[in-house]
Amino acid sequence: MTRVLSGVVLLALAVAVVWWAPAWLFLVAAEVVLLLAFVEYRAMAGATGVAVPHVAGAATALTAAAFSATVTGASTQAPLDAVLMSAFVALSGLAMAGWQGGPSGVVTGAAAIFPAMYLGLPIGAMVAVRETAGREALFLMMLTVFVSDTAQYYSGRAFGRRLLAPAISPKKTIEGALGGFLCGGVFLALAGGWWLPSAPLPLRAALGVTIVALGIVGDLFESMLKRSAGMKDSSNLIPGHGGVLDRIDALLFAAPIYYLVLKYL
Repeated sequence: MTRVLSGVVLLALAVAVVWWAPAWLFLVAAEVVLLLAFVEYRAMAGATGVAVPHVAGAATALTAAAFSATVTGASTQAPLDAVLMSAFVALSGLAMAGWQGGPSGVVTGAAAIFPAMYLGLPIGAMVAVRETAGREALFLMMLTVFVSDTAQYYSGRAFGRRLLAPAISPKKTIEGALGGFLCGGVFLALAGGWWLPSAPLPLRAALGVTIVALGIVGDLFESMLKRSAGMKDSSNLIPGHGGVLDRIDALLFAAPIYYLVLKYL
């Protein structure tokens, strides 16, 4: 019951923010989600013995999101560009200062810079999708991931026999993934007729399958991070659902490609 209730609340909040929030409020909400996800990522990195600079790391990820979400002229982007590059340099210096010797230098440096790419750029891409293609386009991607995840769960329970990635996730099955591909691809192909009418049906179908594939990879990637840290969930923030990263892992991989397809195709 707790899982169901918290899921309903999360869904209602997501719909309200995506559909009705003004642009500035949506960006603020996206940055709050990013900050919570960064805290969880830093905890996972710490569990593996890697220290991530908290203030500089969070600031760089937040700036990366704002930079990738900016869709106005170059004059607006330039200050963010300068801040982002400076932050990367500062992060590298902090990671070097915190290194205690041994063979972990590459890991420490990469872990410090990684949140900007893993969290900042994809979340910024979601903001950019909403501002450039409209709330309907962003909602379509989110619903496709939700439909796919639900189909994977029930298809896996009903027909799952062969494990998809046993070293990473002991519960994901090939049969479940196929159910996600079928339902997610069909959903975007059909629903996109209303919310993405400029895209022809073959492109919508291909985009649906691509989003499902990227969502599965994103889910497995976060599972890899958790398994390496010895954690079942990224946190206990959301009752019955784990942490913020557990809820957005698929979107983090799907959003950048979705944005590029809408922008160029």
